[in-house]
Amino acid sequence: MDPDPPIDLPPPAQAGLPPEPPDVQPSVPAPPAQPNPAPAPLAPTQQVWQAPPAFGGEPRPVRKALIITLVIVLLAAIGAGATWWIAKRHHATAKPASTAQATPTKTAAKPAGLVLNTSQNYGNKYANGLLPVGDGRYNASKATKGFVYTCSGYTQNLTASNGQGGAGTRGPWFTNNNTQYDSTKKAHVQGNVMWQASFTNTVSGSTRTIATNDLPAHPTGIFPIAQADPAYAYDRNPNSIASQTLTYALNAQPQYGQPNCMGGEVGVMLTGVALFNAFDAGGRDAGAWEVQDSCDGHPQKDGEYHYHTLSSCIKDTSVQTVIGFALDGFPITGPKVAANSILTTDDLDECHGLTSQILLDGKPVTMYHYVMTQDFPYSVSCFRSTASAPPGQQSGQQSGQQATPQSSQQAAQPSSQQPATSPRIPY
Repeated sequence: MDPDPPIDLPPPAQAGLPPEPPDVQPSVPAPPAQPNPAPAPLAPTQQVWQAPPAFGGEPRPVRKALIITLVIVLLAAIGAGATWWIAKRHHATAKPASTAQATPTKTAAKPAGLVLNTSQNYGNKYANGLLPVGDGRYNASKATKGFVYTCSGYTQNLTASNGQGGAGTRGPWFTNNNTQYDSTKKAHVQGNVMWQASFTNTVSGSTRTIATNDLPAHPTGIFPIAQADPAYAYDRNPNSIASQTLTYALNAQPQYGQPNCMGGEVGVMLTGVALFNAFDAGGRDAGAWEVQDSCDGHPQKDGEYHYHTLSSCIKDTSVQTVIGFALDGFPITGPKVAANSILTTDDLDECHGLTSQILLDGKPVTMYHYVMTQDFPYSVSCFRSTASAPPGQQSGQQSGQQATPQSSQQAAQPSSQQPATSPRIPY
C-alpha cells in the first residue's frame, strides 16, 4: 500500500503560526521559519487621505461640508480685503479734493483793504481838541485821503454856493490863521428838548431796512436859535426840528470795491438821526463853522435833524461798536481802539474806513466798515459799494449825484428804491 500523500500546510508567514513537525516523511526537512515581513510604508498621499485624525474619522458628507465652509470663509476674507483696499484708495484720492475745496474759503475770508493793527497804539492826536479845518477839501475826479469824493452834480451845487453856508460869521474858536479850530471853545446851541423817537432796524434776506422819524433818543437844543442864545451871534439857523418819515433800504451784504463818489448824505445813525457829510451847503467844514447843539446836531430847511460829526451823545465809540450804517450798507463804528488809542483820518483809507472785527447784529464779524473820527472829514468820504438812494430820492440823483463808471461796476443795488423827488439840502 502506498503511503498517504503529504498534507500541504500554509507557510508560517502566511498562517502566522509556528511550524509543526511533519509526521510523514521525516527525511524531508521542513522549510525554515520566516519572520513576519515589515509592512511597506505608505506613500505621503496615502497617509494624508487615510489618516483618520485629519477629519476626526467623519463620514464623507461631513468632510465635504467642512471643505465648503472653508472655501466660503476664504472667499469672505478675500472680499473683506478687497473692500478695505478700495476704501483706502478712495480716501487717498479724496484728500486732494478736500484740500482744493478749502482754498477758496481761505481766499474769501481774506480781509479787504486796510486792516486794523490791534497791537498798535494809535495815540490820541487830538486830545487837546485842536482840529484841522477842511474847507473846500472835496475832489470830483478821484478818492483821496482827507478829501470827500464828490459826484459831479453835487460838486456843482457846492461850487455855485460861493462858500455861503449856514453860519454867517467865523467864530472865535478858529485859530492858527484859520487852519484849525478849538472844539473845546466852540459855542453850542442852548436847550434840553426831549423827543418821542421811533426807530427800527431789521434785516430780511439781503436787505437791511431802517425806519426812523429822525427824532433823536437824546435831548436837542432849541431851534430856531433864539436871539438870546450866544450861538446866535455866529449862526442864526432859522429851522425847526420836525418829525420825518425816513425809510432806508440798505444792502445787508455789501461787497468791498473801488471808491464811488457821493452826494451830501452819508447814511443813518442808530440814534435814529440822519448823517450828512462833512460840508455845509457852501462846501465849508460844517464841524468848524456851523453851531450845533450839545449833541452835535441841528435841523436843515425841512426840519430834518442831522449830524455832520461824531455826536458827543453817542457814548460807546469803540471801533468794535456799530453806531450807524452808510447808504452802501457798510457799518459805521467809533474810533476808539483802546484808552488813548484813537483812530484819526491818517489811520484810515481814502473812504475813511478799514477792516477789523466788529459786533454786527449781535455777532462778531470781521469786515470792512467806516469809522467816525474827531477830525475832518469826520465820516464816510466815498462809498466802497453801491449806495442806495436816500429816502425820497431816486438812485443816482443824491443831491445832483451822477452815475460813474466805478458805481456801474458794483453789485446790483437793493431792489427797493424810492421815487425821485427834490434832494434834501444840508443846512
